[in-house]
Amino acid sequence: MILQGKRCIIHGAAGAIGSAVARAFAREGGQMFLAGRTLEKLEALARELRAEGGSVHAARVDALDQESVRLHARAVAEQAGGIDVMLNAVGFPHVQGIPFAELSYDDFQLPVQACTRTIFLTAQAAAFYMAPRQSGVILTLSTPGARLSGAGFLGNGTSSAAVEAMSRILAGELGHQGIRVVCIRSDAIPEAVPVSHARAAFEGMARKMGISVAEFLQARADSATLLGRLPTLAQIGAFAAFAASDGAGAMTGAIANLTCGSLPD
Repeated sequence: MILQGKRCIIHGAAGAIGSAVARAFAREGGQMFLAGRTLEKLEALARELRAEGGSVHAARVDALDQESVRLHARAVAEQAGGIDVMLNAVGFPHVQGIPFAELSYDDFQLPVQACTRTIFLTAQAAAFYMAPRQSGVILTLSTPGARLSGAGFLGNGTSSAAVEAMSRILAGELGHQGIRVVCIRSDAIPEAVPVSHARAAFEGMARKMGISVAEFLQARADSATLLGRLPTLAQIGAFAAFAASDGAGAMTGAIANLTCGSLPD
């Protein structure tokens, strides 16, 4: 098991991607600390993972609140003896499909401000306990919007670009302390869309095109990806587990492309 004994925090663990990564980490032997704002969902996931033999703890944490994030990191470090891995899988509702002329500044800046704030707070709190041990991994999430141009996704694209830039620069900030930073750029995940904040965002784009969300995603898979399909939650989880493992010890400052080729490097 490639994460045996690793002490792993997942912020946004109750979400589609966060829970998929939690399952992958637990299967690989990670000691799990699930964090999010909805304790009931976290506890349900924790019970599932414990039933499979995992070591799992759940806590209500507001990833936008500095004190909440710091207190949780300290509690984990004191209980487990340190922090080895931190994934920020926190997502925020945002609008897509609205022309620039009709887009309000508040709708534009909400994902930009929220994403950069939560990445900053969670990375800083985890790095505080990783640095003395000269070891640790910080994982972030992005979207193809970081590098695309087009209409209707200004807030999403800008926030994704900011997350990728922060991840690259944090790798430089923290590398001499033995901390790796890897950003996972995934395209839309069909199985995750119906149960995540992304549904509302894709509804705006689909409505603009006069089709359903399912039709929008299928059209994207058919025409915009090299593989003719979109990524799955299991694939994101499996890669995140590898990126967090010692086997990826030479990887940092990287934007991992899990878009099925919708955005070739």
